[in-house]
Amino acid sequence: MFKLGAFGIIIDNQDRVLLCHRRDYDLWNLPGGKVEDGESPWEAVVREVQEETGLKVEIVHLSGIYSKPDKNEVVFSFVCKILAGDITLNDEADKIEYFILDKIPNNTSPKQVERIKDYFADKNKIFFKIQSGPSSIDLIKQGKI
Repeated sequence: MFKLGAFGIIIDNQDRVLLCHRRDYDLWNLPGGKVEDGESPWEAVVREVQEETGLKVEIVHLSGIYSKPDKNEVVFSFVCKILAGDITLNDEADKIEYFILDKIPNNTSPKQVERIKDYFADKNKIFFKIQSGPSSIDLIKQGKI
């Protein structure tokens, strides 16, 4: 049984990507998370983005599917556009900000940075990749992020 994740790539009119800073770890990441039972990845990303940012979004297109075989996980990256709402801090995110690609904070999830770079490398392509290695939380605990 695979675990599924869904994350939103939200770009503003200055070509900056929206990232959320977690409250539980000193870590930036794309808004998104676990796909719940009975939910599709595209439903999950819309729900997760709204929960984590206060923004109502719609999916523009699929950006990538990333397999993490060592974790038995598959993650979907969707390009989303904002329909309504205001950025709102919450119990999951204590900062929500836009960043240009070369100014993404060092304490951003490396696997998510790869997904963001994929998007900027070819905005119309759908990427299919395997991502392996330790999780961001493991890297934080090891002092590597």
